[in-house]
Amino acid sequence: MPVPAPLQVPTEDFQPPWWLRNRHLQSMLASVALRRGPIVRRAHPLLAAQQELLLDCGDEVRLQCWRSSGAVGGPPAVVLHGWEGSAESLYVLSLSQQLYERGFDVFRLNLRDHGETHHLNAGLFHSCRLAEVCGALRAVGRITGQPLRLVGFSLGGNFLLRAAAQAHSAQLDLHSVVAVSPVLDPHETLRALEEGFTGYARYFARKWWRSLRKKEAVWPQQYDLRELRGINDLRRLTDELIRRYTEFESLDEYLYGYSITGERLATLETPSLVITSLDDPIIPAQDLRHLARPARLRLVVTPYGGHCGFLDRLTGPTWAERRIVAELTATVSRPAATESGTEKLA
Repeated sequence: MPVPAPLQVPTEDFQPPWWLRNRHLQSMLASVALRRGPIVRRAHPLLAAQQELLLDCGDEVRLQCWRSSGAVGGPPAVVLHGWEGSAESLYVLSLSQQLYERGFDVFRLNLRDHGETHHLNAGLFHSCRLAEVCGALRAVGRITGQPLRLVGFSLGGNFLLRAAAQAHSAQLDLHSVVAVSPVLDPHETLRALEEGFTGYARYFARKWWRSLRKKEAVWPQQYDLRELRGINDLRRLTDELIRRYTEFESLDEYLYGYSITGERLATLETPSLVITSLDDPIIPAQDLRHLARPARLRLVVTPYGGHCGFLDRLTGPTWAERRIVAELTATVSRPAATESGTEKLA
C-alpha cells in the first residue's frame, strides 16, 4: 500500500477580506439566490445564444447540453455542475459567460436527472454513471472536431477527472481539465455531511427529494417511493436507493466506485488542475494526502474558499473563476505542458 503524501499546504495566497473568510459563508454564497439576479443579467448574451443539444451517449442514453458558440472556430469548453446543481447553477452561468465573452464554444452539460431532464432516461442517476458522461464528451468532440477543455465543480469535477484518467480507453480527445472542489473520497464526504454543519445535509436532502419526486412522476411504472417518504438521512436514503435501483450490493461498494483517491488518477495523462481549499466543510482536506500524483496533475490549494466558494467580493467573478479563465485562455495559444509537465510558450 502506498504511503500517503504529506497534507498539502496552501500553494496560492487567496486572501478574501476578513468578513468573507468563514468557510460556511463562502460555501453558501456560491449558490445563494441573492446573487442570481446580477449573474443572470451578466449571462444574458450566453443565454440568448444557447441552443439545446440532446447528446447520444450510447446504450440509448441521452444527456442534455446547452451550447453557446462564441467566436467562429473557438476552442470548445465543457462546464459541468455538482450534485443537484444544473446547467443553470450560478457558478456554471458565471464562468460560462466569461468563457463565451472570450470566444469559447461553451457546452453546459446536465448530468442525468439534473435540471429538467428526468424524462430523458428511465434509470435513476447515481455517481458511478461515468460511461454516459464519457459518451457525452465523445459526442461534443464529434460536434467540434477539437480537443475539449473541461471544467467541473464538486461532483462534476470528480466525474471529469475520472473521465480524463481513462481518456485513452474511452476515446476522448481532451486538451485539459480543471476541477474545483472535487469530491475525493465519497466515504469521507458523506461523513463530513453527517458530522458537520447540519444545514448542508438538510439542503442536499431537500433538493434530492425534489428530484426524486420528479423522477417518480414521469416514470410511475418504475418508481414507487412511498415507502421511503420521510427519510432525510443521506446515508440511509442512499443505501435504500442503491440497493433497490442499481447493480451495487452495498453502500460501501457504491461509494468506492466513484472515489478518486488511491491509484484512481495514476493513469492521468491529460493536463489537469485541481483547485480546492483547506477549509472546505464538505470535502475534507486530509483526503488530498491519498491522491495519486501523476506528472500531469497540479494542485492549487488555498487556506480559504469553502466548498466551490472562493469569493473575494460579493459581486463579479470569483477568484476561482478568474483563475480558471486565466488557465484556459493561456492555453489557447500555447501547449498546455511539455512531456515533463513544465509549461512552455508555443
